[in-house]
Amino acid sequence: MTSPYYRLAPFIQEFIYSQGWTDLRPVQVEACRVLFDTDAHLLIAAGTASGKTEAAFLPVLTRLHDDPPTTVGAIYIGPIKALINDQFDRLTDLLKQAEIPVWAWHGDVVQSRKKNLLKRPKGILQITPESLESLLINQSTELKRLFGDLRFVIIDEIHAFIGSDRGAQILCQLSRLARLTDNHPRRIGLSATLGDYTMAEDWLRSGTNRPVITPQIPAKPRTIQLALEHFYTPSLIVRAKGDTRDSTFSAYQRYLFDQSQSRKCLIFANGRSETETVIASLRQIAEAKGFPDVYHVHHGSIAAPLREAAETAMRDRTSPTVTAATVTFEMGIDLGQLDRVIQLEAPPSVSSFLQRLGRSGRRGSPADMRFVCAEDKPTGGESLPELIPWQLLQCIAVIQLYLEEKWIEPIAPLQYPFSLLYQQTLSTLVALGELSPAALAQHVLPLPPFRAISQDDFRQVLRHLIELDHIQRTPENGLIIGMTAERIVKSFKFYAIFPDTEDYAVWSDGVELGSVVVQPAVGDRLSLAGRTWEVVEVNHSRKVIQVKSAIGASTVSWRGSSGNIHTRILQRMRQALLEDMDYAYLQPGAKARLAAARKLAQKEGIASSHLLPLEGNACCILPWAGTIAVRTLERLLRLHCREALKIKGVSGRSPYFLVVNMGKCKTTSLYHEIKSITNRAIEAEALLGDDEVPKLQKYDEFIPPDLLRRAFTVDYLDLAALGDIVKDW
Repeated sequence: MTSPYYRLAPFIQEFIYSQGWTDLRPVQVEACRVLFDTDAHLLIAAGTASGKTEAAFLPVLTRLHDDPPTTVGAIYIGPIKALINDQFDRLTDLLKQAEIPVWAWHGDVVQSRKKNLLKRPKGILQITPESLESLLINQSTELKRLFGDLRFVIIDEIHAFIGSDRGAQILCQLSRLARLTDNHPRRIGLSATLGDYTMAEDWLRSGTNRPVITPQIPAKPRTIQLALEHFYTPSLIVRAKGDTRDSTFSAYQRYLFDQSQSRKCLIFANGRSETETVIASLRQIAEAKGFPDVYHVHHGSIAAPLREAAETAMRDRTSPTVTAATVTFEMGIDLGQLDRVIQLEAPPSVSSFLQRLGRSGRRGSPADMRFVCAEDKPTGGESLPELIPWQLLQCIAVIQLYLEEKWIEPIAPLQYPFSLLYQQTLSTLVALGELSPAALAQHVLPLPPFRAISQDDFRQVLRHLIELDHIQRTPENGLIIGMTAERIVKSFKFYAIFPDTEDYAVWSDGVELGSVVVQPAVGDRLSLAGRTWEVVEVNHSRKVIQVKSAIGASTVSWRGSSGNIHTRILQRMRQALLEDMDYAYLQPGAKARLAAARKLAQKEGIASSHLLPLEGNACCILPWAGTIAVRTLERLLRLHCREALKIKGVSGRSPYFLVVNMGKCKTTSLYHEIKSITNRAIEAEALLGDDEVPKLQKYDEFIPPDLLRRAFTVDYLDLAALGDIVKDW
């Protein structure tokens, strides 16, 4: 069979030759076969650094070169601006010898570039979901001219979209675009971390009639170097100026410094506050010891120039660089050859672990990832569940689930995405103008994410929005945007389905550092760009904060959530606590901490019981279940069992443990009450307060309360899963 290389456009062959490639990689060969010889959608599921991006673009660019489209020929949808910028640079190099322009379109791109695309629509458009929403609204009459001959839609990092609000928004956008242009392009999905190909294929083909082909790419053996260490962190050590002794820094800080020193190193944290704190600490140690400042922070609240400086430094092969990041560096941005990845605390999922692991180990070198967990040293007053090293166990579980089973979390989409329904309904009205109720329903309800939403549900939503003046009836019985909603739809924040934040821009001496969400007061200290700053002025009308350099710890932090943790992870955590297996990657501190935890578990009988009595009339529940199941259990106890058991309160740390404070009720009564859910018909509505209306998504406040209650019981609770779990207690 002829090599696909010879079917590629001449300029691509020249590029491959100039880059010194000896051959196409297997994933690229298979992608060429699908895109050249079939009319199917394509799902490329291959490891990090396997050549997925080129696998998509080499045959796509060849097809566009051989048969030039009359409009934009391909859309590339990326989850973050940094990834789009990275791909823009890579494509620009590839297309220097071709007459195929590349356009980046997001909030940081200047208007002149966007206007040039609108004047001469051709080539490849790289865009975020939010900017694509803006195009659908503001260029609705031009969509046929812009995309009437669109051939391909490439969706990068699709695991970040499947099951999320943004992913559902993309499916709406592609269906709307296809309907308005009467054109149905092929879709290409890219991901390095997919556990269930069937679910990903179903998502990718949503709203289309084409099949999806997922080539089976043999996994290339790779060497992985893992290490997991644990520390008890002491209280803040006050260091005298000029004191460079190691003893003036905590063992935790010194370990991080030693593990990253003189290396190209990426430190992942699960929140923005943690990225700021760790870089501030490392910078302080480097300054004290006379080492150069090679430290950066990269997350969504850092000003664009500082983010770009971090990206440039990480790509520079000539000097060591240490950057702490959140998910912004988890995606497929090309950072070149990294020496090491450090993960602070447990990653939120196996999928996230694999994404972060894949940042290192490129170009034939081993993937090197170090996990570091820290917890406060016990003082003697802690209860039993507070003595269990949850983060250490979660690190072990995440690692073992992949090493032992290659298991990755399945992703379940929301059944009732009413917030997205609100946005897409108003977006459609803004884009198309006045529509009859029936016509509006025909445009909105067939969109793939709304399969479970009935005509009656939609009528109820429309009536509610008319009452709120978000939609108005015209004399001709048509529907238009109401006066109350005009302010919402005219804001650029309307394009995003994730919640708004009231950001305050932070400036120091004329330089923008980034932004914070939590409104600080004058005199507060905040961490940003890996340094500590003192607030000297707050302009509330302009939402601008002026700061000056300061020392000490931050008093302001970001709010955030780690998302749902799957039941399989909790079950593997329990196994790690109860078994006697010795994990080779455990370092001395982690090994000692796990041994102490196992001794505690044996002493307290954790292997034989999920309910353990605490002091007073309290009981600890160790569900060993995921976030949704534990949320369901907590509500069952608080709302359904309160009277029978004389429950005074339920607290805990989800999903790891619950603490139930009872009257004179015994632990055995609590156990039997929980077990009884397996043979009792409990209505999910019983797990909601009488007047409770959960508002979890951006536009939930505009949805009828009874629909929100139903959505919460279906999408955020799971009595059946909880019943299956407690059946084995």
